[in-house]
Amino acid sequence: QVQLVESGGGLVQAGGSLRLSCATSSSFAAMGWYRQAPGKQRELVARLTIDGRTTYADTVKGRFTISRGNAADTVYLQMNSLKPEDTAVYYCYADIFATTGRTFGSWGQGTQVTVSS
Repeated sequence: QVQLVESGGGLVQAGGSLRLSCATSSSFAAMGWYRQAPGKQRELVARLTIDGRTTYADTVKGRFTISRGNAADTVYLQMNSLKPEDTAVYYCYADIFATTGRTFGSWGQGTQVTVSS
């Protein structure tokens, strides 16, 4: 079982910022963040591939930025101009390289982000 260690969630007022981090000791092909609000399906927020390609949900474009840390095994999600509708549990997800060269998915435990109005 590959471990993804998340941190950085919390409570913030609308318009504020938070930074989430996700760390792993395994090589990954891509890492990203999903979120799930109460009563809603889990949705992709942002994704970063090993070659630097990024994908963002339309609802967060221009406000959120996903990046890789200097240590290379950590990915950050900088969230600015937060809105109450960003409130959700945020899950880190990674496509991890197996010894076979193929990839498999791994999820973090989730971190709560709450944005008050």
